[in-house]
Amino acid sequence: MFTTATVVTVLAALWVGFSAFSLLRRAEWVVKPLMDYGVPRSWWAWLGAAKAAGSVGLLVGLFVPVVGVLAGIGLVLYFAGAVVTVLRARSYSTVVFPLLYMGPVIAALVLGGVA
Repeated sequence: MFTTATVVTVLAALWVGFSAFSLLRRAEWVVKPLMDYGVPRSWWAWLGAAKAAGSVGLLVGLFVPVVGVLAGIGLVLYFAGAVVTVLRARSYSTVVFPLLYMGPVIAALVLGGVA
């Protein structure tokens, strides 16, 4: 079980890290929806930094469990906020995307890969 939890945690961290990198480099397929949702440009760097910090926190959590748990909780709250943002923008067809990032983080928390 430890191996599975570790693999899931590392994959979740890489997946969220990819999301952070994509936002920080302003990939068109990431920033176009943010503009459509009404997320101010001034927030983009902060949102990318939050995802990057969460990604690193998941990895650190493999060695310092409390950091991983806090990072995981923070990321779940982050992506829950993203779901709310998408729903408020009435972009129902894209609500799955923040859930695709939240799912592996929840799996890592449940499996204990960060606890």
